[in-house]
Amino acid sequence: MSTTASKSWLRPSLDWLLVFVPIAFALRYVPPWRNDTALFIVSALAIIPIAGWMGHATEQLAHRMGEGIGGLLNASFGNAAELIIALIALRAGHIEVVKASITGSIIGNLLLVFGLSIFAGGLRFKRQSFNKTAARASSTALILAAAALVIPTVFHAAAERTGGWTALAEQRLSLAIAFVLIATYGAMLVFSLVTHKQLFIGGEADIANTEAQATDKHSEPWSVGKAIAVLVTATLAVAWVSEFLVGAVEAARHSLGVTEVFVGVIIVAIVGNAAEHSTAITMAMKNKMDLSLGIAVGSSLQIALFVAPVLVFISYLFPQQLNLEFTLPEIAAVIVAAFVTDQIAGDGESNWLEGVQMLALYVIIGLLFFFLPDAASPAHAR
Repeated sequence: MSTTASKSWLRPSLDWLLVFVPIAFALRYVPPWRNDTALFIVSALAIIPIAGWMGHATEQLAHRMGEGIGGLLNASFGNAAELIIALIALRAGHIEVVKASITGSIIGNLLLVFGLSIFAGGLRFKRQSFNKTAARASSTALILAAAALVIPTVFHAAAERTGGWTALAEQRLSLAIAFVLIATYGAMLVFSLVTHKQLFIGGEADIANTEAQATDKHSEPWSVGKAIAVLVTATLAVAWVSEFLVGAVEAARHSLGVTEVFVGVIIVAIVGNAAEHSTAITMAMKNKMDLSLGIAVGSSLQIALFVAPVLVFISYLFPQQLNLEFTLPEIAAVIVAAFVTDQIAGDGESNWLEGVQMLALYVIIGLLFFFLPDAASPAHAR
């Protein structure tokens, strides 16, 4: 037993990054060690394994609560880490970081996570396939979400030309769209968990594989009490460390020479999704492409249809409200990512070259946001 445990700890794992948690606290609370740039980097690394534990606890709790409630739990808490980081940033008034993290998570899940999964799986299997109907349903929902994010930006440009633009009208439009998105998310849950759940299960072998992965890290299934305790503790830890991350954003972006939009689109998005990255890639390497696709595309749908509208609703508790008007580069990136994903996933097959192409597009988009100056952001026009 001890030999097995020692081997599991020697195996590469996100848990190795837990060493950055005490370092983050030391950088934050020990005055002589205070360095905001270092605190930003260390906090970002520290959030990754804690978010992973949130995911493990949710999976264990979902397994214990039964198929229906379990699926709802996974759907609702799948992007909890990103939601927490966004809430902390929203409270601190970093509206541009919050907006950028929304679009960055969508782009990152589609191009980076799915691209890496297709590439890694394609290196081991010449041809991989997944359920075409489920892929089409998810792709259609993605295009709807992308269109919904475009509308407020189109409204802003059109209303300004006619001289009838007001911040209040734009906010009301965003609020109305948020209600439509959350209703669509509810319909997607009914479709995937009730009426057409067989399309998203991927067979009993896939379920067994998922459960084996969830319990591989832990010698035996957790009790409901343990799962809740770990989930609550990890949630509080993510919130606490997110305070460090958000508090150091301003100083870090100046010292690193990046914009708020780049921080949100690339850095925050990768941090919030890192745990899901590893799971999706692992499933693809085991030729479980239905699960890999479900993780990558499903997470993007959660961000667009659930997290974004929830942030709009919650923003009314803070002095500055969040609207759904994004910069033109963000909108273009989301539309292109959704279109490319639809083209690749629509035929129900994938190969390693398609993964390379998705990763290349992600790098190009990353370069766009790296070189994009702050002046390009329409923040001043809002």
